Amino acid sequence: MSPSDATADAVSAPAPDVGTGTCPAPAGDGIAEGAARSTGRSTDREDTLDLRLPDEFLALFDTGQPRSDDTDTGPDSGTGHKGWQQSWGDSTAPASTITPADGDLLDGVAEWGPITTQVGVFQLVPVRVERDLPLVCRWMNDPAVSAFWELAGPQNVTEDHLRSQPADDGRSVPCLGVLEGVPMSYWEIYRADLDPLARHYPARPHDTGIHLLIGAVTHRGRGLGSTLLRAVADLVLDRRSACARVVAEPDLRNIPSVTAFLNAGFRFSAEVDLPAKRAALMIRDRSLRDLL
Repeated sequence: MSPSDATADAVSAPAPDVGTGTCPAPAGDGIAEGAARSTGRSTDREDTLDLRLPDEFLALFDTGQPRSDDTDTGPDSGTGHKGWQQSWGDSTAPASTITPADGDLLDGVAEWGPITTQVGVFQLVPVRVERDLPLVCRWMNDPAVSAFWELAGPQNVTEDHLRSQPADDGRSVPCLGVLEGVPMSYWEIYRADLDPLARHYPARPHDTGIHLLIGAVTHRGRGLGSTLLRAVADLVLDRRSACARVVAEPDLRNIPSVTAFLNAGFRFSAEVDLPAKRAALMIRDRSLRDLL
């Protein structure tokens, strides 16, 4: 297997999405570690109390979208795709997420829209718990994923993780990655400068972090990881004019994951000690996006 093929799916990032980093990546189709654990977002809620913004301020970010419809059906129990596509594809269904006031601090991820990549049309669709929980939970219980994200178990484990992010004032938006109409990956787009991660590196205002895991087994080992990472990093820079850098923090020992970020135009910046791992700080600079 070529280096690019081996690293294509090893993407997820720090320890919220791009877990922990205590386990090395599984051989072959490794899914990079989830970042929530290493940054402490999920395990130490007191870390972010000083970052909470008043409701009056958050109201300024209200996108005016309708709230989610709790009656939407979840993913089809057979393929995991049919029921999801029917729900999302319904033009009458709200496109809302679980973020507060239907807004976020990331310039409206829900409104970023689809992008065309060399592997097909791709879109980040903010998670709707009532619709997407069974699918995300199934991915989290994949041994290759749970080794880094540590979210294996009953649905309430995954649900608590998903719902904890809106409680952080919209600084992190969990999304499904939808490729050619099929949900095949899980992403977290987050404000790295407002995250505990900022305590461990010289953060700049509006630094935006990425966590990613390739959830569908059929999409692993196909070289998709680096392609989608580059596309999403470009999307962040295109949609967030105030953001000059996209960052990620894969486990330093996870060579496939680090290589995937390098292949996606990120540069290795430094080694950083996070609560649950020693990470490779990866950065995609706006100023260098056309050179890497």
